[in-house]
Amino acid sequence: MIRKPIVSGQFYRDNKNGLLKQINDAFLDLRGPRELPYGPRQGQIKGIISPHAGYAFSGPCAAYSFKAIAGSDFPDLYIILGPSHMGFHKSCFSEDDWETPLGLARTDDKFGRILEEHNIEIIPMPHKEEHSIEVQIPFLQFASSDNEKKLRFIPIMISETDYEETAKDLIKSIKEYEKLGKKIVVIASSDFTHLGVNYGFMPFSKNIKENMYKLDQGAIDRILKLDSKGFMDYCEKTNAKICGKYALYVLIEIMKSKKASAELLQYYTSADLLGDYTNAVGYASILFK
Repeated sequence: MIRKPIVSGQFYRDNKNGLLKQINDAFLDLRGPRELPYGPRQGQIKGIISPHAGYAFSGPCAAYSFKAIAGSDFPDLYIILGPSHMGFHKSCFSEDDWETPLGLARTDDKFGRILEEHNIEIIPMPHKEEHSIEVQIPFLQFASSDNEKKLRFIPIMISETDYEETAKDLIKSIKEYEKLGKKIVVIASSDFTHLGVNYGFMPFSKNIKENMYKLDQGAIDRILKLDSKGFMDYCEKTNAKICGKYALYVLIEIMKSKKASAELLQYYTSADLLGDYTNAVGYASILFK
């Protein structure tokens, strides 16, 4: 089966040439890496965090993470972790191939079998209406243009009901896959604090920009330390509305199992672009090696 795009023409342009230009522009943007991701691949990375808003807002931030992907060794599989904005009650994956204006991104049924053996179910339905994973795929296709036919991925939706068990099961699945000599890179799709009336979160009325940066930095600091419990405790204590926090927990646990190190590549907010903090969303690009 083929999963059709649901936010093309909304979050990103719905034709190939327009989308390629949009991604190019994100890389060259003043808030982006300011260069295109061309050159030899050197060294391995283990994972990234990338935002999932419309490209006009979060694209330059995402470009940092995908520049790292484009410049590192090409893996056998990308795992893309994302939240369910619809609140689906169970973590699950899909084996549908995903269509974008850049072509067809294919899934890996071999890894799918391993996931099922480790209690992660294949349920394609909730993936069909979820944008958090979809918006990562055109960037991944762009960054993999030198290995277009080899590109394989698995989308996994992480639910708040079973994220801790899913992290354990996914780590077991990854270790089994890697015993076959395979290499994996994990992508977690998450925006950071959603602030303002539109999001029902207004924790401060003064120095809004400074306080929002501080709030997100507290979460980022715990991610950089690979402190999954501290990260979740911080989210609960501050009520920070981080979209994708359960996917981030799973990513942190996987990166801990791999003894990774983390680096913040970029952070800004939608309000930095609009000049209005009435409503704002934070975006972060984080690399794991």
